[in-house]
Amino acid sequence: MTDTRLKIFSGTSNRTLAEEICKSIGVPLGEATVTCFPDGESFVKINENIRGADVNIIQSTCPPTNHHLMEMLIMIDAAKRASAHRITAVVPFYGYARQDRKDQPRVPITAKLVANLLVAAGANRVLTMDLHSQQIQGFFDIPVDHLYASPVFFQYLATKRFNNLVVCSPDVGGMKMAAAYADVLGATLGMVAKKRTSATTVEAINIVGEVKGCDVLLVDDITETAGTLTAAAKILREHGATSVRAAVSHCVLNEIAYERLKGGLIDELITTNSVPVDPRGLPITVLNIAPLLGEAILRINSNESVTSLFKIKGF
Repeated sequence: MTDTRLKIFSGTSNRTLAEEICKSIGVPLGEATVTCFPDGESFVKINENIRGADVNIIQSTCPPTNHHLMEMLIMIDAAKRASAHRITAVVPFYGYARQDRKDQPRVPITAKLVANLLVAAGANRVLTMDLHSQQIQGFFDIPVDHLYASPVFFQYLATKRFNNLVVCSPDVGGMKMAAAYADVLGATLGMVAKKRTSATTVEAINIVGEVKGCDVLLVDDITETAGTLTAAAKILREHGATSVRAAVSHCVLNEIAYERLKGGLIDELITTNSVPVDPRGLPITVLNIAPLLGEAILRINSNESVTSLFKIKGF
């Protein structure tokens, strides 16, 4: 008979989220030592019996990305060598996801490499949220449960009153997501055409759609420097937008982003706690995805479908 004891452990990248997940489903967070040697090498020791158990390891690959990725691989290896029955890598934010194709000569497909590393370490399945591109699921030779943050965003946005809402994608690649949001929210659809001039600088060129006198919601999966968002917000305001909000699943904000957000071009940045976010007094709203991930973990543990967690009109 299979032992379905549910065990949840956390790396150091987002322990607060792991604690919230455990609280939402009434499962204690597992005892594990996760630390570093003086030379920077990660050390992991699982301090309880997990032989035959269903183990979930929660770790977002946010900065320092390489350290947190390596830490997760070591935790998976530790669980495998402790004879866990099944190991699920719970990766709320999957780093390296934007390196998912060869768009230049002699560059790697790092999103595939990370998938290979997780499988090689001993992961039996992956639970993640809002991948940069859907096809990354195909990089894995193990099952992937891909959740969307959209139900959490929709619940929050339902509390807001908008005047002629327009959902805009800040680039061509996000049109499918924007169309889904527009469909659910009963809004019209728009797009900002952009040109990237460097890794941290973006220039908005034109707008597709009418935004004059409208409230605009920008939707995207990830932002680091807020370059795309602020450039889009600037041109939207120049075309008469009444307000500009942004709903972004993963905000891995750096100092450049905070400086840009201080400019006031974006009235509200709505994101999730998939990675730790410090609002710093700025209009940043952080929504809790712990109940969503917790319910998915419970359903995977009991071999139930997770479809109803992300099957929303428009997706």
